[in-house]
Amino acid sequence: MIRWAKEAALSFGALVLTACSPLTALDLLVPSGSYTAMTGIAYGPHPRQKLDVYMPKAGKGPFPVVVFFYGGSWRWGERDQYRFVGEALARRGIVTVVPDYRLYPKVRFPAFVEDGAAAVAWAIDNVERFGGDGSRLFVAGHSAGAHTGALLALDRRYLEAVGKAPEQLCGFAGLAGPYSFDPTEFDSVRAIFEHLPDPDVSRPVTYARAGAPPMLLLHGAGDTTVYPLNTLRLAEAMRETGGRVDADLLPDIGHYRIIAALAKPFEHIAPVADRLAGFVHSGGSC
Repeated sequence: MIRWAKEAALSFGALVLTACSPLTALDLLVPSGSYTAMTGIAYGPHPRQKLDVYMPKAGKGPFPVVVFFYGGSWRWGERDQYRFVGEALARRGIVTVVPDYRLYPKVRFPAFVEDGAAAVAWAIDNVERFGGDGSRLFVAGHSAGAHTGALLALDRRYLEAVGKAPEQLCGFAGLAGPYSFDPTEFDSVRAIFEHLPDPDVSRPVTYARAGAPPMLLLHGAGDTTVYPLNTLRLAEAMRETGGRVDADLLPDIGHYRIIAALAKPFEHIAPVADRLAGFVHSGGSC
């Protein structure tokens, strides 16, 4: 993950001096004056079922809402490493919800997707208290988090299990998601999915359909961790079924730089934050 850090010596220096992860170093570099945060809010009984909410300081609400799922191969990740995402979107007039979720080896698929559905249900029911408009709610994610967001938008079972529906989502924005891969072919994640009778049930592309929430799919053309073919295949499947999708491969961008580009010091890398915010403010299907 240090590849994108060479974009600025300052970030690499912060990483070394603080012995932090690159994501924590990003958080140290972003401003804090554009938002108010409420942290550690429970959306379920498990210790991992907590979320943070970032509220814009500027502008007049109620604001549109993004529930953002981070990546980490379904094995690692902490919501407090993604303050830079909350800051980027709050600065652009969006209430941002960043949940934790259960991880392997404590759970396997689909438990983390079920957690995602519970977090979205919480946001729909509660975000008004934080200046958000639950009727203008989008889901978004990076990598494994984009996989979760795509399944919530496409496979009705997850939101319906918590008393909601995909029609309550205005859209889905995915960054470098593994939408079409067969997880049983990769040693790094096989154990998370190998119990499934058919791996297709875990692949968002399986559920591409007309009437799904509109999608913005961004992927680095140079991504060698999650290949861009995943985005191209989901976009093709959505178009073939009559779904609404805007897909774009960003030149000279890899798997980690696409998420780093959300942080204010690295916005020059690619217009990821502006593309995401523009998609949200366009209203999607709402």
